Amino acid sequence: MLVGYTIFRSFSCKAPCAIMNDRYFDQLGSHLARKIYAGPKGAIRLAVLTRDLQEWLPEPAGAPLKVLDVGAGLGHISAWLAARGHQVTVSEPSADMLDAARDRLNSAKTPAKTYWQYPLQELPAQGEQFDLVICHAVLEWLADPHAALAHLYTLMRPGGRLSLAFYNRDALIYRNLIKGQFRKLERQQLAGVGQRGLTPQQPVDPRELAQSAKDVGLVKVHESGIRVFYDYMPPDWQHLAQQDDVVREELAYSRHPAYAPLGRYLHWWLKRE
Repeated sequence: MLVGYTIFRSFSCKAPCAIMNDRYFDQLGSHLARKIYAGPKGAIRLAVLTRDLQEWLPEPAGAPLKVLDVGAGLGHISAWLAARGHQVTVSEPSADMLDAARDRLNSAKTPAKTYWQYPLQELPAQGEQFDLVICHAVLEWLADPHAALAHLYTLMRPGGRLSLAFYNRDALIYRNLIKGQFRKLERQQLAGVGQRGLTPQQPVDPRELAQSAKDVGLVKVHESGIRVFYDYMPPDWQHLAQQDDVVREELAYSRHPAYAPLGRYLHWWLKRE
């Protein structure tokens, strides 16, 4: 996962917008772990992502897949893939987060093949292509999320797959509608603010992203929603619900045609044609 404040780059937006920089998570690893991964939000995310990967990965053909985890954050998905025998390259621009990911994989005795401390835009220059590229919770922290798809395409070998999870603008709008924050919506105040805030700066419109993916030559094959109801529950109800029950029901409804598009994050499985 991207975020932090040591490296900044500006990119043009798809539409006219205020100047914005990519954001990386430097010195926020413990905050992220506590706010996201220590509770139901993180448990739901990992359950849906690993279920999807388990089902969508091609059947083993003898050799492990060559995998790149872009913006790997604390290394949860990298460790899961490495434990299944795949050759994982962990890429994370934040030194603190990269160290945490390395510690996680080493502790699990499933070290990655390579560790890269590069932002997404510099990865194609490394000259490698992969069977599977993982890009989870990265686009929404970039100045230009749509331009990133061209870089991801370059990193995939022909016929390769992309596991793309992004912060869903539709879900954020719906959440604000439920809360009656109509003036906020009228002013289009959807971006997160503050140096410790975990609301992304660029919530992604799924229709615009689908068009951008098509433009660069990526075809969407599968889709799931992540946190399709939990984030809409009143806090008192969240506290009463058992985490195992929540995760089970989130998995059950994550691909329902009525509820999947309401996921706070959307998980897409795309193929390079």
